[in-house]
Amino acid sequence: MWLKQTVNPKKNNERKPVMAVKLDEKSGGKVLEVRVTGKLAHEDFLHFVPKLEQMLKQHGKLRVLFDMVDFHGWETRALWDDIKFDLKHFADVERLVMVGDKKWEEGMSLFCRPFTTAKIRYFDHTRADEAREWLENGIGNK
Repeated sequence: MWLKQTVNPKKNNERKPVMAVKLDEKSGGKVLEVRVTGKLAHEDFLHFVPKLEQMLKQHGKLRVLFDMVDFHGWETRALWDDIKFDLKHFADVERLVMVGDKKWEEGMSLFCRPFTTAKIRYFDHTRADEAREWLENGIGNK
């Protein structure tokens, strides 16, 4: 499911995704793949946090793959939303795998460790299959 499309005022109300978030449930809802592109905004959290919380209520702890494609980080308010979510759900994510292609994205996997009890790994996009394997079964090297 893709979330959030905004109107581009320069193109006569043409709809253009400024930030796209795709949520995809796997393994009967115990695994969530989150694909992000662009820059996360506060409005993005308003859309996908309720879905994550619903899944947590249904399935308990989740395993999450955070796939960053042409990702440019967070707006200030969105970063605060992310920190609040992480603190609220400190122990609700069992494993978190981050997939990207930039050095700073790899650094995020280290930065977020104090905000969760999840086992965290980073994989380059060229190793996305290995990342999924680690997420599902704990197999794969860092």
